[in-house]
Amino acid sequence: ERVGLMDFTGFSKYDISGPDAGTFLERICANRLSTRENGVALTHTLTENGRIFGEMTVTRLAEDRYYVLSAALAEIRDLDFFEKSLNEDEDVTISNVSESRGVLVVAGPLARKLLTPLTDASLENDHFQWLTAQEITLAGVPLRALRVKYMGELGWELHPEISDLEALYDAVWEVGQPLGAANIGLYAVNSLRIEKAYHGWGAELTNELNMLEAGMERFVRFEKEAFVGREATLKAREDGLGWEMIYFEVDATDSDIRGAEPVFSGNQCVGVTTSGGYGHRCGKSLGFATIRTGSTAPGDRLEVKLLGARHALTLLVRRIG
Repeated sequence: ERVGLMDFTGFSKYDISGPDAGTFLERICANRLSTRENGVALTHTLTENGRIFGEMTVTRLAEDRYYVLSAALAEIRDLDFFEKSLNEDEDVTISNVSESRGVLVVAGPLARKLLTPLTDASLENDHFQWLTAQEITLAGVPLRALRVKYMGELGWELHPEISDLEALYDAVWEVGQPLGAANIGLYAVNSLRIEKAYHGWGAELTNELNMLEAGMERFVRFEKEAFVGREATLKAREDGLGWEMIYFEVDATDSDIRGAEPVFSGNQCVGVTTSGGYGHRCGKSLGFATIRTGSTAPGDRLEVKLLGARHALTLLVRRIG
């Protein structure tokens, strides 16, 4: 209802540049990169057998310069993946800048109202669209501002040099107090992303599934000539999928889904939850699960086992993407 501030410096961050940077990233990403300068694309890296490897946002700062963000836990793993994916003839420089840049998230309906007095840059929709980035100065701090957020609300990620993060936070906090700004954490983020039915890497997006089984086909561009995992993903579509993702409300009492709880149809276990939680905005207990394709029929009663008791599921979306 107001605006929240969050230190998301834990993001893994990479500057990838050089004459072949664009073609290199297109080859290892299932989605297309943005073709416009300062465009932001959400994309995924896959294994050769088509399983989900990682999730990243790729910002096109220039034709030969990209800013890549991935999960905090994947910093060294993703860096290793980038370096091993390079061909010998590709002129690409990969720099791990995870510890040199901070990230301050400002999100909520009043985010624009909070940030506007701190910058000369226009933050209006016509000048700063969703899924774009700009290099601006805010509260006297030069930074990369990305209009993208995991919570389904208006918001920006502010990426200053790490040495400027404290001063930036202090300035944003001071201006935000009359607006009711508050510090928020990962539980708040998780609650909001689940309400929005956003998938989570490491939960819905794991190497146990391909992008089709995870309901993420809209992020796969098969029209590209080649990308890692393309042929295996196409083959999986032709052969038939073993799993499908569902999103649901659960008739919970004093506990919510955390992940790895069994899902039943009658006495048969047909799947397992991947993540869930309480949606404080909608007042519902929500969750995701993967179930075996063909194990249920329309009208079947599904239940999840929480703390030894079964609770009914109300299916909201099947194979969400």
